Amino acid sequence: MSTAPTHDRLVKALGPVVAALQLELEDVEVTPAGRRRKVRVIVDKDGGISLDEISDATRAVSQHLDDSDLLDEQPYTLEVTSPGTDRPLTEPRHWRRNVSRLVNVTDHDGETVTGRILEAADTSAHLDVAGSTRVVAFDDVAKARIQVEFNRKED
Repeated sequence: MSTAPTHDRLVKALGPVVAALQLELEDVEVTPAGRRRKVRVIVDKDGGISLDEISDATRAVSQHLDDSDLLDEQPYTLEVTSPGTDRPLTEPRHWRRNVSRLVNVTDHDGETVTGRILEAADTSAHLDVAGSTRVVAFDDVAKARIQVEFNRKED
């Protein structure tokens, strides 16, 4: 079985499993790992996700995979995790979940701007760029990533 159908089947099957825990399924990655496969399930929610919620999701996803034929009985290693800081912001909910964080945005013309997300709506976000507010329409964004701040000083 190819990875794409497995991915699509897993997303469709696991979405309701994590939704029952009030979580959102961000993605499922299936990669070869020797004679096994590594199944990485990425979940998130507004306000962030706790280790207890990751643990609950791991149990629920594991049970569902064990009770189904989604992986064709091939051995697998399961990892349930939250998105990392290097995840690109591709959906309005990604922007919303990162309000107050510093973001680096590149538009389709190649112009890059760095600013702090002040607010995010369904079609755009407001950034504080060097003390001025700039509206960024999501349709104009080619790439956006959160910048890690190790010594951020609170306002």
